[in-house]
Amino acid sequence: MRVPFVDLKRQYQSIKGEIDGAIERVIANTSFIMGKEVSQFEEDFANTTQVKFAVGCSSGTTAIHLALIAGGVKSGDEVITVPNTFIATTEAITHAGAKTVFVGTDPETYNLDPAKLEAAITPKTKAVIVVYLYGQPAEMDKIREICLKHDLVLIADAAQAHLAEYQGKPIADWADMTTYSFFPGKNLGAYGDAGMAVTNSEALDHTLRLYRNHGRLDKYEHLVEGYNYRLDALQAAILGAKLPHLASWTKKRQEHAASYTERLKDTEAITLPYVSPDCGHVYHLFVVRLPQRDQIRKNLTEAGIACGVHYPIPLHLQPAYKHLGYNNGDFPHAEENASSILSLPIFAELTIEEIDYVCDTLKISLNGV
Repeated sequence: MRVPFVDLKRQYQSIKGEIDGAIERVIANTSFIMGKEVSQFEEDFANTTQVKFAVGCSSGTTAIHLALIAGGVKSGDEVITVPNTFIATTEAITHAGAKTVFVGTDPETYNLDPAKLEAAITPKTKAVIVVYLYGQPAEMDKIREICLKHDLVLIADAAQAHLAEYQGKPIADWADMTTYSFFPGKNLGAYGDAGMAVTNSEALDHTLRLYRNHGRLDKYEHLVEGYNYRLDALQAAILGAKLPHLASWTKKRQEHAASYTERLKDTEAITLPYVSPDCGHVYHLFVVRLPQRDQIRKNLTEAGIACGVHYPIPLHLQPAYKHLGYNNGDFPHAEENASSILSLPIFAELTIEEIDYVCDTLKISLNGV
């Protein structure tokens, strides 16, 4: 048996008529930049995520950059985030002219540890970017309280957390702005790059819209120098066709995660994902920790099972950030996890037979190392 890490073809085949119709509609009306497809998807996504305003962007990376600009982050400022995330989070900080400051993570959830946040705040700190890693929100009540105390802008990077909840409320309720990626493999994925920044603030919504489209709200009046960060109309139409299925796809991911947990719960060598009782985890990834990770991954690959590592090198140890002066040992939880975590296949169309095969093969492999 061969088990892919994600299978976009299966998803397409399940809604082929809707996707094809959306693409044909855009081509027929030839409105490829902005227009009705984008505004309709923004409205639908805002309603689905229970937020007032949603601003379509060209990617999840540009969504974070726009959020930083809207939050007033500028050259000389510091922005706090975590080292165990994709570089897009910190690229956006640099693009805004600010300095990245890393803070430690919770050993169970892998998210930003609020107990370590306040010590990292300096007079130059302007914002905090919290990453909802693998689909689980951080402890947002504690983090928000600290940000309010120090008058900091709070941005949530929810690239992996579409439809996640915290303490029974939509995640957009907890941050000043929340950003999403619609990279093809995400829980809600486009057929190219696309993203979204959402907020409940009318003023922030205005600034996000202004800067994502060349600093203009009207066609030829530019209030500021902005960016070409617009959401492509074709991608908006595709995402709009997929959006009504997001809730059912999310439920399937949660069911698959439960199946993995049940089948692996008595395997002592494996540390299964910890789920906070405050969180509605949406399982963009199902990540386990295990000994001799690289050998196990090799064994699974040879058995036809595709796995991933998210992420093998923490950002504070990346060559691109050598100038920040961090060293091995500065963030032990992130470093330890980088050498032991393995992402197992998980997507809505995954079958129970495939999950059984992954679990059986994983157990056999663990017994042989």
